[in-house]
Amino acid sequence: MDDIDRAILRELQVDGRIPYSDLGPKVGLSPSAARQRLQRLIDTKVVQVVGVTDPMAMGGQTMAMLGLRVDGDPRVVADELSRHDEVVYAVLVSGTFDLFVEVVCRRPYALLDFVNVVVRPIEGVAAVESFPYFGIHTHRFLWDVD
Repeated sequence: MDDIDRAILRELQVDGRIPYSDLGPKVGLSPSAARQRLQRLIDTKVVQVVGVTDPMAMGGQTMAMLGLRVDGDPRVVADELSRHDEVVYAVLVSGTFDLFVEVVCRRPYALLDFVNVVVRPIEGVAAVESFPYFGIHTHRFLWDVD
């Protein structure tokens, strides 16, 4: 990846649907050269074009990160949790927790039910700590591409 590739990625983070006619000049290329560069990034799996939903706009009103301590293989717990619609993603981590799980529920009491009825009874779950997100906001995932 060179500086132009990184500039393309920065522009796509701002607007993933930017037309090549706008993208090219912003990164110092013609529209067709920008299209070719982006296609190369896609072909080499550096970039993946996907639709990302905003859980809050889709009716979720309570979001939380769950920190789980697991006795045994946390991948088994992550696989089990990923079967539930409330789970946005699960990621294995090291440190105080073995697993972080982001969840979206329709109401605060639904989050409480999800933790107590779904998460705690899973074999291997030793402890769960909930970190709710307050306020309505839009997720914005911006990665430093430098």
